[in-house]
Amino acid sequence: MNKLNILGICGSLRASSRNMGLLRCAAASLPDGAKLSIADISDLPFYAEDREKTESALRLIEQARRADAFVLACPEYNYSMAPALKNALDWISREEDSPQAGKYAAIMGAGGGMGTSRAQYHLRQSCVYLDLRVLNKPEVFSNAFSAAFDENGNVADSPEGKKLSSNIRALMDALIAAARTQKA
Repeated sequence: MNKLNILGICGSLRASSRNMGLLRCAAASLPDGAKLSIADISDLPFYAEDREKTESALRLIEQARRADAFVLACPEYNYSMAPALKNALDWISREEDSPQAGKYAAIMGAGGGMGTSRAQYHLRQSCVYLDLRVLNKPEVFSNAFSAAFDENGNVADSPEGKKLSSNIRALMDALIAAARTQKA
């Protein structure tokens, strides 16, 4: 069976981002035969239709083309998705071949009080237009300021962290199953 390539995109650019910690946990939870690469969008310019594609934009677009599925780590800014994540999706989706179209995506996020429930709802709306097949369940929302995370933004080895890690593993299992069915 061919290796399943999953592209992770984190909407937070912070060095100790809990959302990047979620992606690292997802990558560590994958079984043999699946690989998660995390896109570096830190130097991605704002999308503009008349802007020349930079090296970082071309790299992201190529990663999206090679991906069989996506994992979107969605922080919540002002009750919506982070601009860095929206910008990355804008760059990918404006390609003529729409390299994201028809592929499965999993969403997860860590944020304040309600996790990232409102941001994930907005992201799901954008994904409809992008023709991404977003998994409905399991949902992964986490309070970024809980004991589920350590000081470096990684999922902690605590009871809360273990529960979060288990939820992430279940989400990755569901994503892999959906993507493998699509590839068959």
